[in-house]
Amino acid sequence: MSERHDLSRGRRRLLRGAGAALIFSVSPLAGAVTRQPAIVAVRIWPAADYTRVTLELDSPLKFTHFTVENPDRLVVDLEGVEFNGVLGSLAGKVSESDPYIRQLRAGRYKPGVVRLVMDLKTKVSAQVFELKPVGEYGHRLVLDVYPQVPVDPLMALLEGRKEALEPGSLDNLGRTATENGKKAESTVDAPEIQTSRKSGKPVVDRLVTITLDPGHGGEDPGAIGARGTQEKNVTLEVARRLKARIDAEPNMRAVLTRDADFFVPLQMRVQKARRVQSDLFLSIHADAWIKPEARGSSVFVLSEGGASSTLARMMAQRENQADLIGGVNIATKDAFLAKTLLDLSQTATINDSLKLGKYLLGELGSINTLHKSHVEQAGFAVLKAPDIPSALIETAFISNPEEERRLTDDAYQDKLAEAIIRGIRQYFIKHPPGPKAKMAVLG
Repeated sequence: MSERHDLSRGRRRLLRGAGAALIFSVSPLAGAVTRQPAIVAVRIWPAADYTRVTLELDSPLKFTHFTVENPDRLVVDLEGVEFNGVLGSLAGKVSESDPYIRQLRAGRYKPGVVRLVMDLKTKVSAQVFELKPVGEYGHRLVLDVYPQVPVDPLMALLEGRKEALEPGSLDNLGRTATENGKKAESTVDAPEIQTSRKSGKPVVDRLVTITLDPGHGGEDPGAIGARGTQEKNVTLEVARRLKARIDAEPNMRAVLTRDADFFVPLQMRVQKARRVQSDLFLSIHADAWIKPEARGSSVFVLSEGGASSTLARMMAQRENQADLIGGVNIATKDAFLAKTLLDLSQTATINDSLKLGKYLLGELGSINTLHKSHVEQAGFAVLKAPDIPSALIETAFISNPEEERRLTDDAYQDKLAEAIIRGIRQYFIKHPPGPKAKMAVLG
C-alpha cells in the first residue's frame, strides 16, 4: 500500500513538472505572437529645408499613408499598435514656428489601427519610410515633409549676403536696377584676380564662397561626452561663429549645410556646396575615442587610397555611418557619392586640400594640442566633392573631459573660429581662387 502511494505521488510530481516545463516553453512564444508594437518615443526636427517626425518603436509594424487636400493633411495608419501616452502627447510636441506642420494628432481609428494625422501649413512633398535598429535606436518610422519647391541654397546664400551688406551697397553681388518700382534681373560679376602693386603677389579680388558643414544633427547626435555634451550642438555653435567672421570679411561669404538641429544626408552636404559653387568645404566635428586620454585637434582630407593611420580609418568609418544613424530614405538615395571617381581632377583637388589642411592645422596648433602634427587622410564620404578643396576638422576630443569642457565654453569656441579663419586667409593669400562663372541674381 505504501509502495503504491509513493508511486502515485511520484507520478503526480512528474506530471506537474512536465506541465510546468510545457508552460515555460510556450509562454514566450505565445507572448511574442499576441504582443503589439508600442511607440516608445516621438521626436520632431523642424527646419526650413524640411521637417522630420520620427516614431521609435520596440518592434516593426505595418503602415499605410496618404495625403488629403482642403485642408492639406498627411495621414498615416499604424496597424496593430498600442495607443499609449506617447501617441497621446503628440499635439504638444509641434512648435508654432514649424514651417510645415500646424498640428499632429493620433487616435484609435478602428480595431487594431491607430491613425496619425498631420495638419499642414502648406502643400508638401511627403516621404514615409522605415529604418532598422542602429546604434541606440530601435525600429523607426520616419515622416519627412519637404516644401514642394525645394529651398534653393544659392538664392538663400545671396539673400543672406545682401542683408549683411550696408544698405545700398551690393558690391560684387551685382547692382539691382530699379525701374518703375520693379526690380530687374542682374548678374554676379566675377572679376579677374588682381596683383598687388607693392608685392606683385596675387590677391583675392572677388567674393569667395566657403561652405561650412556642422557635423551630424537631428537624429544623429554624433559623439557624446561624459557630461552629456552632444557633438552636433558643438559643431553648429562653432560653425555659426565661424560664419559670422567669414561674412565680415570684405571678400568672403559663408553658407551652412545646416543652420539648425536637423539631419542632412552626406550626399546632400556635398551637393549643397557644389550648388553654391563653393571655393572651399569645411566639415566641423568633435569626435570621440575609446580612451578618454585621447586629446588634441586634427585635420583630415580625402585619400586616394587607404587611410594614413588606424585612427583616420576608424574615424572615416564612423563618420560615414551618419546616414544610417540620421536616417536616409534608401528609395530616394542618390548614387552620386558611390559614383564619384578619383580621377585627375580629384587628385588636383586633394593636393589643394592638403595645402588647406596644413594652414588650418598650423593655426589650430596655436590654441590647442595637436593630436597629429600632420594632415591625415582617409575615405570620408563628405569630402568627395571632385572639384572643391575640402577638409574635415576635428576641433578636439569630446570624449576627453577637459576638452569636452572647453568645447562648451563660449570663449574657446571663439578661439576655434578665429584660428580656422586665419588658416583660410593664409590659404587664399598663397592660393587665390580663379575666376568664377557668372551667376544670375534676382533682385
